[in-house]
Amino acid sequence: MVDPRIEKMADILVDHSTYIKEGDRVAIEATTAASPLVRALYARILQRGGHPHLILDLPDQDEILFQHANYDQLGFSPTFRKLAYDQFESRIKIGSLTNTRALSTVDPSRQRKRQAALSPILESQMRRGADKSFKWVTTLFPTEGYAMEAEMSLKQFEDFVFNAVHANQDDPVAFWNETKIKQQKMVDLVQGHDRVILQGPNVDLSLSVKGRTFVNCYGINNMPDGEIFTGPVENSLKGWVRYTFPAIINGVMVEGVELKFNGGRVSKATASKNEAFMNEMINSDPGASYVGEFAIGTNYDIDRFSHNILFDEKLGGTFHMALGAGYPETGSKNKSIIHWDMICGLEDSEISVDGEVVYRNRKFLV
Repeated sequence: MVDPRIEKMADILVDHSTYIKEGDRVAIEATTAASPLVRALYARILQRGGHPHLILDLPDQDEILFQHANYDQLGFSPTFRKLAYDQFESRIKIGSLTNTRALSTVDPSRQRKRQAALSPILESQMRRGADKSFKWVTTLFPTEGYAMEAEMSLKQFEDFVFNAVHANQDDPVAFWNETKIKQQKMVDLVQGHDRVILQGPNVDLSLSVKGRTFVNCYGINNMPDGEIFTGPVENSLKGWVRYTFPAIINGVMVEGVELKFNGGRVSKATASKNEAFMNEMINSDPGASYVGEFAIGTNYDIDRFSHNILFDEKLGGTFHMALGAGYPETGSKNKSIIHWDMICGLEDSEISVDGEVVYRNRKFLV
């Protein structure tokens, strides 16, 4: 018997996140471990008059790729994914790994080569998402691997996921529409200003958002959601931040990250674990050492760190910045083959905008 929360989640993704219309071509990306949700989405898209296309991977497909592919093969951009991102009206991507640490020992230079091969796909997603010709959403299906990473049983993690997306409610779409209204008040506090200053025990940082747009995130591109974000002026960052949560990319966990910025660029980067890997990523290309995204998490229903960025970057009472590619709809001009989110708690901290305090001790002053 299918968990009714899976059916509700399919409703959210099809009717709210991507609002599928008749004739829409929809790529469903997942591993075979997410087959219950894939089935529900396939049926729901057909019911809405869309054309679902399955792009299914094996759960350990990337592990096999890095084990056997030569350098040229790692640099090959996946044909069908590229076509879908360039031409389709929509894509729904479901994180569904069964081993989240499978790539943790892969040579960083090989990972960087693969990242470069995938960068045209990321560029298409950001560019077409910005001009509204491509409706995309990223979500997650609970697996044993994610549950172990989050230090929960599978049952606990399922409850965590479905609670975070609000698939346990009678009308989850209404919830996410209400979230849009609440978060717009937060956007209004910071939109149209210039200098943002963050100060606290783990951060002393200033940046400019002059001429940049803040995006209200209420379940359109991510599910779950709950953040507001922008692309800071590229050369404006100055100061330092000590990230209070591990920074994870490609299955590699970097702990104790501290970054110093000058002229917008990372001038010094240290970490207590996997520092060499971190610096390899930061040196991927010129844009990788600049910040493409500055965001504040607003989802207080996500009540614990799960070692999964889809959830963790939304944690209420935190901010995060992404090194690398920025989202064009914010006005960001930063380009890179990476987009690496790093999260910092805002306990005993303040955020001021043009001299006015708008955020204190994990909450906006609205």
